[in-house]
Amino acid sequence: MGKDGAAIPSGDSAPEMDRDDIGSPTMRTAETLLRVLPMALCVVALVIMLKDSQTNEYGSLSYSDLGAFRYLVHASGVCAGYSLLSAVVAAVPRPSTMSRAWAFFLLDQLLTYIILAAGAISTEVVYLAYKGDASITWSQTCGSFGGFCRKATASIAITFIVTLCYAGLSLISSYRLFSKYDAPVAYTNKGIEVATFQA
Repeated sequence: MGKDGAAIPSGDSAPEMDRDDIGSPTMRTAETLLRVLPMALCVVALVIMLKDSQTNEYGSLSYSDLGAFRYLVHASGVCAGYSLLSAVVAAVPRPSTMSRAWAFFLLDQLLTYIILAAGAISTEVVYLAYKGDASITWSQTCGSFGGFCRKATASIAITFIVTLCYAGLSLISSYRLFSKYDAPVAYTNKGIEVATFQA
């Protein structure tokens, strides 16, 4: 209560400092670490693939000879950059606005599918390299370039771990976005339902 009798709102009642919007320090730390982990894994997968080349009496083979592996390298680089940027943003305690929630939701979803696609198409290439396919005259390359295939397999395995991390991040960002909406309200007299923003 001020000198003129006016009530002074406490910090707890200020909507812009609502603890639910900012999130607990523990939750914020956990999310930040979950965003840093894919960055480290993407860098490892990228480095392994960049160094994946082998030369022997049968010839030479490098990751750059295969479009699927080039895509995996580019996808890993993009995901590592996004993970670093999003981790910095997530670590800063600030109110979670609707635009920020939508940005995290859409970008997390996009990066999840990008890295999943990279792992999937690279897995197909490695499978063909191990097993071959007579119908498309694809020989069992790994019989002659075993070292190359082992490195590629390790990089792909790490990529799928990154996919799991992004799937978890997508769930978190989805929850944070859609929890900002009230449950649908049914108007029986009009037979419609509407969803509104929380105040």
